[in-house]
Amino acid sequence: MDDLQRYIEQRKDLEFAKTFDEGYEQFKIGELLRYARERAGFTQEELAGKLNTKKSAISRIENHSEDIRLSTLFRYADALGKKLQVSLQ
Repeated sequence: MDDLQRYIEQRKDLEFAKTFDEGYEQFKIGELLRYARERAGFTQEELAGKLNTKKSAISRIENHSEDIRLSTLFRYADALGKKLQVSLQ
């Protein structure tokens, strides 16, 4: 493999690593929300009713949790009888 090919492969790995970390954080948020909903004993449809939205919106939040507004997270937690805590580390 020549230097150019090695450089291209290295760049791909760096780009993958960067997007993986960001994607994983979004996935983790969705999983936390789904887990909290299930522990509280709600279906997506029941939670959607409490939030005056559609089941598809809850599914989108849990499965594609990119760019979720903090206000949405606070409402979601409140509907489950939970408190949302945000921290910077």
